[in-house]
Amino acid sequence: MPPSTGTRPAGAPREPFGVRLAAARRRRGGLCIGIDPHPALLAAWDLPDSPAGLERFSLAALEVLGPEAAALKPQVALYERHGSKGLAVLEMLLARAAEADVLTIADAKRGDIGSTMTAYAEAWLGDGAPLAADAVTLNPYLGFESLRPALDLAAATGRGVFVLALTSNPEGASVQHAGGAESVALRIVRAAAAENRAAAEAGAPGSVGLVIGATVGSAVTSLGLDLGALNGPILAPGVGAQGAGARELEASFGAARPLVLPTSSRAVLAAGPDPARLREAARSARRELDPLPAVD
Repeated sequence: MPPSTGTRPAGAPREPFGVRLAAARRRRGGLCIGIDPHPALLAAWDLPDSPAGLERFSLAALEVLGPEAAALKPQVALYERHGSKGLAVLEMLLARAAEADVLTIADAKRGDIGSTMTAYAEAWLGDGAPLAADAVTLNPYLGFESLRPALDLAAATGRGVFVLALTSNPEGASVQHAGGAESVALRIVRAAAAENRAAAEAGAPGSVGLVIGATVGSAVTSLGLDLGALNGPILAPGVGAQGAGARELEASFGAARPLVLPTSSRAVLAAGPDPARLREAARSARRELDPLPAVD
């Protein structure tokens, strides 16, 4: 992997995540690639379903895919299932990615209250934390304000969060669509936009993003979600193997499409382990899904 061109000097403040993500999109295109080491995928790569296989998979994916994506999104649960050794692999992956100037989004979907939420925030967003990523996914269904420790720590450390708002699983609608004209999803979108208001007033992209599935169809419109007012990134899983493509992204997000960071996981990873095929799968996905061409 080429050496980093964006590592900050020691002691220098970290730029906000939203600014760094925008720069990464300009450099590498606007695709996020999920690092999802499912047992079947490890087998397809002729790797054991073990911490050793997990490590080989993760480092190979980072080396080949890091330069091809705006961010990599490791699925935390697939590391946790290997216990402490799996988390050690994740820790190594996050550290190596930071050294290579590759942004990471830890897909942990954390959410709790009080001191427990503070501990989650410190684990994923704290300077010097072994598992610190550039951003983490959060679950707001104990109330958006329950996420305050993570929101505040992310702002203080130049990191970001992606809050689950409108997910692609069918079961999500029973909660997210509830509330009539003032749906749960609508209130989450408004709360996230409020967190980004200061950045918007300064003319900068915000660091509080949303997770909205690429397969939600007309729900964005029917629920009256004003995504254009977010001034932050929208992580859109569900492309590729889950069925969504460029047409579905346009239909779901409309004018907010430039904010969307489409996420492809299995459709890209299935091309491995051959590096050339893996790289071409990433580039093909980027050409299809990315409205912002890379500049280098």
